[in-house]
Amino acid sequence: MRILITGAAGFLGSHLCDRLISIGHQVIGMDNFITGNKQNLAHLSGNPGFKFIRHDVADFIFVPGKVDVVLHFASPASPNPNSPFGFPNLPIQTMKAGALGTHNTLGVARSNNARYILASTSEIYGDPLEHPQTEQYWGHVDPIGERSVYDEAKRFAEALTMAYHRYHKINTGIVRIFNTYGQRMRLDDGRVIPNFIQQGLRKESLTIYGDGEQTRSFCYVDDLVNGIVELMLSDVHLPVNLGNPNEITILELAKVINKKLNNNSNFTFLKGRVAGNDPVRRKPDTSRAKKLLNWEAKISLDEGLNKTIPYFQEKIKLL
Repeated sequence: MRILITGAAGFLGSHLCDRLISIGHQVIGMDNFITGNKQNLAHLSGNPGFKFIRHDVADFIFVPGKVDVVLHFASPASPNPNSPFGFPNLPIQTMKAGALGTHNTLGVARSNNARYILASTSEIYGDPLEHPQTEQYWGHVDPIGERSVYDEAKRFAEALTMAYHRYHKINTGIVRIFNTYGQRMRLDDGRVIPNFIQQGLRKESLTIYGDGEQTRSFCYVDDLVNGIVELMLSDVHLPVNLGNPNEITILELAKVINKKLNNNSNFTFLKGRVAGNDPVRRKPDTSRAKKLLNWEAKISLDEGLNKTIPYFQEKIKLL
């Protein structure tokens, strides 16, 4: 198939490019590099299975030739205001990627009668009152808070995707992505695993927002990509949670990473959370993915960190 991937130079987008090319598909990658990294795609230069278009998805999209699948993965992602690449520092661009970008990519899918996959997020559940989170849960979201630019952009994107599915009969799917980590995350990404690993490698104190008792469920990137490909190849149109349901507190995660890096520094607890309404608990119910896609996360946090840490070690050596 010929597949368009927006956000192709991003962490997840670049891994998707690799996987889809490796199984014989032709990939058109699209990115404007506002948060994407050119180095994530450098190894694909000259690959006959890959073509790149530099473009902002908020602007009208024209792709020459037939497209069989559209994967819309373009969006700033980090909630950390200390990261220059996080959505609090790119609020308008984040909203445009979720609203205009979704509208434009759905237009490409409609004109090509293509399968369409929207990259949504666990953030649509907000600070959830239901635990673990199922796809039937409507969420607990502040529509005007600091995180709202991301939360509401993705919620609007889901609503628009379903409108195109119902009204224009587009073959759409929605993946709700829970916390994911792995190679190609930026050192200054602002998300918790890159933060902890880089601090630990430098033998610094690990910074924890709040008391560290908030929980997350971390999925290694290879597992997530497997799930996205399964969803792409299916005819499932309802939202599907993809993530690792093994829940861990941020404080326990810090201890695990310190131990792996032989970092004897302690922790620095900072007042408040990374951004307003930071969820207290986060854990996916992946029953729908197991039933409809025969998918579940298989790589443990221990194994995933062992695969991820060497990448960050090399990155820090180059600084």
